[in-house]
Amino acid sequence: MFNLLRRSRRSVAVDLKNAEGPRLVLRLIEQADALIEGFRPGVTERLGLGPADCAARNPRLVYGRVTGWGQEGPLAQAAGHDLNYIALTGALHSIGRRGHAPTPPLNLVGDFGGGALYLALGVVAAMLEAQRSGRGQTVDSAMIDGAASLMTSAYGLRAAGITNDRRGENILDSGAHYYEVYETSDGKYVALAPIEPKFYAQLLEHTGISPETLPQRVDRDQGPQLKARLAEVIKTKTRDQWCELLEGTDCCFAPVLDMDEAAEHPHNRERQTFVKRDGVVQPNAAPRFSRTSAQIMGPPAAPGAQTEDALADWGFDRAEIQKLMDSRVIGTAQQRESEPP
Repeated sequence: MFNLLRRSRRSVAVDLKNAEGPRLVLRLIEQADALIEGFRPGVTERLGLGPADCAARNPRLVYGRVTGWGQEGPLAQAAGHDLNYIALTGALHSIGRRGHAPTPPLNLVGDFGGGALYLALGVVAAMLEAQRSGRGQTVDSAMIDGAASLMTSAYGLRAAGITNDRRGENILDSGAHYYEVYETSDGKYVALAPIEPKFYAQLLEHTGISPETLPQRVDRDQGPQLKARLAEVIKTKTRDQWCELLEGTDCCFAPVLDMDEAAEHPHNRERQTFVKRDGVVQPNAAPRFSRTSAQIMGPPAAPGAQTEDALADWGFDRAEIQKLMDSRVIGTAQQRESEPP
């Protein structure tokens, strides 16, 4: 119930090492618009479910492949995780404070940003093209490629000489006093990001800092002095007091909330950014559509939880489903729970 990435999906459990398993999947593929697989390169080919196998059954199929390192290259067969992929793109090196080691940004940059979202966009784009051409294609979404793509703007700034390659010395990596997190008097934090001069002027006005008492905001040599001055001012009030003063202004302000607080923030409550389903607080479906509303359709499914009903909806008769179950080509969640580890 807590594996929220499985919500809104039905689960069919198929044993792909049973000779009948891949044949069953190929029958499903005949009716599918797209397939997504996340095995190491070459695994689905060995199972008889590679792009060529599937295209022979359904020429319009979009075949989405998501891996860490990609389908080819010296590292293609190596194990890895988000942190490894973003390390090889320059992203990890760029995240962190001056004089400190790089900071792992959860697994948002490689897994979810560079991998899942690029895969989703690629699959949708290929499905749109297939509607015109009548032909599917393979979408190779490598987390290393996606993470590198997310760094496009950063590489442009670096090439232009606007930023350098030293962590914690640039505008967006805590090097600028006007793009930073500051501690409040109650030990909590606020985030300030008035990059544009007109927004920065509003921050000074609302905090009571006279511009005449400060060095020029873009003077990098005075960065530590500017940061110390702003930190001193922010430390004079609690986080809630700063919210009362700055939230909703153009100071580019937000309180730094923990996950419990985020779900209860008035803005998030009004937009229903978070919802409580089956006793679990979780992010709502995103993005939002004006005509076809996106919704959380159901709780996370245990593997095989909808095997029988899902196959029936795809045209399998009940007798055939029972035969497949008896021969252990498919399984249900209950069967999996009763099996010894």
